[in-house]
Amino acid sequence: MRGIVESEMKIYGLTGGIGSGKSEAARQFAARGIPVIDADAIGHAVIAPGGAAVEHVINAFGSGVLTDGIIDRKKVGARVFSDPEALARLNALVHPMIYAEVMKRCAVLAEEGHGVVIIEAALLAENGAKEPFLAGLIVVTSPAAVRIERLVSSRGMSRTEAEQRIAAQAPPERKAAFANWVVENDGTIEQLRARIDRIAHEIDHGQDPD
Repeated sequence: MRGIVESEMKIYGLTGGIGSGKSEAARQFAARGIPVIDADAIGHAVIAPGGAAVEHVINAFGSGVLTDGIIDRKKVGARVFSDPEALARLNALVHPMIYAEVMKRCAVLAEEGHGVVIIEAALLAENGAKEPFLAGLIVVTSPAAVRIERLVSSRGMSRTEAEQRIAAQAPPERKAAFANWVVENDGTIEQLRARIDRIAHEIDHGQDPD
């Protein structure tokens, strides 16, 4: 991580519960020219064919999570989001791999001369504290009822599945308590974009969070 240290790159975290609008917020930051690393996408990649965690996940959860010999994320989700111990076991397997890849990408961006990067990850600050390597934390929140409707309508989940996914994550109120910026996504997409644009402007101009 020498490149990060030497460049004094500032790493900001972007998080929010599933269905909160975090991904739309990330797109807005990227549109402003701020590099965004999607840690959740990396998490998908490590269990995709050829991914670093494939063998570990199959060993831990068995062939029941496979479809045609490939890890089926829906089957994994059905297995872990109703079982906290299984979810903790999955996280223990994949999170170190995700973190290593995120830091590798940060180092590359630092070497390219970028002074700021945003890490988009649903599970940032899950343990009740902001990660020490973050210069600031942005939390996107949205009412639970709205999030459930989004997951049902846009992702094809059942209401029960949506509720399980939300319950498996730390309550957004807990993260908001120590966030540097809280974005309430309770209106239109234009309002969300305007709120994110203000934060992007502050980051662009080196205005440190409080």
